[in-house]
Amino acid sequence: MRTKIILILTISCMIYSCTSTTPDNPFLTEFQTPSGVPPFDQIKLEHYEPAFAAGIEEQNKAIEAITGNPEAPTFENTIAAFDNSSPILDRVGGVFYNLTEAETSDGLTALDVKLAPVLSEHADNILLNKALFQKIAAVYQQRESPNLAAEQQRLSKLTGEQQRLLEKTYKQFVRAGANLPEDKQERLREINKQLSTLSIEFSNHVLAENNAFKLYVEEEKELAGLPDWFKQSAASEAEADGQAGKWLFTLHNASRLPFLQYADNRNLRKQLYQAYICRGNNDDKNDNKQIITQLLTLRMEKANLLGFDNFANFQLDNKMAKNSPTVMTFLDNLWKYALPKAKAEAAELQKLMDAQGKGEKLAAWDWWYYTEKLRKAKYDLDEEEIKPYFPLNHVRDGAFSVAGKLYGITLTKLTNVPVYHPDVEAFEVKDADGSQLGIFYVDYFPRKGKRGGAWMNNYREQQAGVRPIICNVCSFTKPVGDTPSLLTLDEVETLFHEFGHALHGLLSQCTYKGTAGTNVVRDFVELPSQIMEHWATRPEVLKMYAKHYQTGEVIPDALIEKIQKQKTFNQGFMTTELLAAAILDMDLHNLTDASTLNVVEYERQAMDKIGLIPEIAPRYRATYFNHIVGGYAAGYYSYLWANVLDNDAFEAFKEHGIFDKQTANLFRRNVLERGDSEEAMTLYKNFRGAEPQLEAMLKNRGMK
Repeated sequence: MRTKIILILTISCMIYSCTSTTPDNPFLTEFQTPSGVPPFDQIKLEHYEPAFAAGIEEQNKAIEAITGNPEAPTFENTIAAFDNSSPILDRVGGVFYNLTEAETSDGLTALDVKLAPVLSEHADNILLNKALFQKIAAVYQQRESPNLAAEQQRLSKLTGEQQRLLEKTYKQFVRAGANLPEDKQERLREINKQLSTLSIEFSNHVLAENNAFKLYVEEEKELAGLPDWFKQSAASEAEADGQAGKWLFTLHNASRLPFLQYADNRNLRKQLYQAYICRGNNDDKNDNKQIITQLLTLRMEKANLLGFDNFANFQLDNKMAKNSPTVMTFLDNLWKYALPKAKAEAAELQKLMDAQGKGEKLAAWDWWYYTEKLRKAKYDLDEEEIKPYFPLNHVRDGAFSVAGKLYGITLTKLTNVPVYHPDVEAFEVKDADGSQLGIFYVDYFPRKGKRGGAWMNNYREQQAGVRPIICNVCSFTKPVGDTPSLLTLDEVETLFHEFGHALHGLLSQCTYKGTAGTNVVRDFVELPSQIMEHWATRPEVLKMYAKHYQTGEVIPDALIEKIQKQKTFNQGFMTTELLAAAILDMDLHNLTDASTLNVVEYERQAMDKIGLIPEIAPRYRATYFNHIVGGYAAGYYSYLWANVLDNDAFEAFKEHGIFDKQTANLFRRNVLERGDSEEAMTLYKNFRGAEPQLEAMLKNRGMK
């Protein structure tokens, strides 16, 4: 999921003058478009900076109105007013920070860097505003005071969601340093400025590294093993890059993974793989080693200022896990199951290599290649055999149909709304009663201006009277000629995963932005996305959407059976690389001194300590670990934590039927609609009736 650099006060920045606002700036009023979607066809680069300036002025006036109100502070005149203090910033920030990830340009990148430190300053100006914090604290302290007058007691009786927003807002200010003395607040301001700039610089370096690497192949004999569709795609990429007659392979998942999976040329596999894992570690202008060290050092200092011994404990203090020891115990326990399975898989792959008589030892760049051969040998399943049944549009429609059967919703394609790129499509989402739930954008193909990976984000948050505008952004294989985009099994599950995030945003029925949709604690946010993956390859669901792109034939039962039999195949590798990254994340943020850190050497030692085998690297290495530079710092474990939740939760559907209306309604009412209106574990237990158990996850990953 896309990490948002957003507080309850929303995205903001400081511009020195707002006199340059242009009369036709679309951000300055509600969007005059169908359903209030962003008018992408009208938005220009020069609109952003003046809009941020106007938004800053608007929000500052709103804060002044709160602090200057002579009436006693209440939830409505303080907390709710704060939650609604930034309409312009909501609009401009929602568009700007999505496009800097999905369709950036040199102009957007430069503006992003320019705004980062002043954005941080504006956020601090609000979170360290003494008068505002006093008002918020006064409302917070009213909750249980026995000395309140009758009228105050009446005013202090809040709904559960209001109590949750009040607590979140109060703790947000405390965690931002509102209780610190002025000298420490000043230092905290400087740290936040530096962190904001370094984070953008780090991510820009990773994007630059992704775009810079180009593996050109000039002789077709070097393409042995590659499927025809993939060779055609590589030829089209080369031609588009001005190198007609050659084949171009890049570090984007849609290019890198099929190449590692099918290319017979071991040296080329090694070249591509090493380029991928060395991103940010090439001692050039895009090197990230010093940046990650600076980030860690500043984060430690920030945690210390706020009373924590390390950044991990600071981050986890308001999450489900609560502290670092809890997370480390959880990860260490899983590691005991995952690593032995990964070693057993490595031994199987080595036997396959030995049978070829080349005397080669399994290396990291061999794993995907021989895994595909082993899959075919063990299960008679070749991914090329099933891809024709997974054209992108069919898979997307399948995800939509699952949501329809579960929750009664419909998605209808819109042709009358603007989009920011020709690849983008928009859909209107309606509930069973015909009422609009929101607008949903999809953007599925890689390109130069898009960072790698897949995520969900908001263009507009849901709140009372306002329906959300949600997007999914992915990087799937592009269509080639008459052949549509055909997805791998992993990409199928990714599409369902991101759509699960979208449902979390679209089905939200909260009153306040600060509690709505995906504004939940980090180790709960992956539950709605990961549970959707379970439907993707269920036999009855595959028959709904998996149809051959040429013949329309429904996927045969024999292929479905093969898919089911290999569900736990390669799960040792998948779990181990994910766990290794989560452990690395925690190790880095458990440090108490990083001033002299050699991050590459530290990573090597950390992985040696847990016994990670050389044939597997962490899913993300430190120098390109965008997750932990963003909102998943000391939080990458969340994917595994939530995996316990989603497997346990899906057991409820399996017990009653995977499309059981009552179970679906329970999940919708207690999880998808509730956002962060209650503690995450409370929401989960309201759905499931008990806390989650580990057994279902271990079983589904083939570890028990």
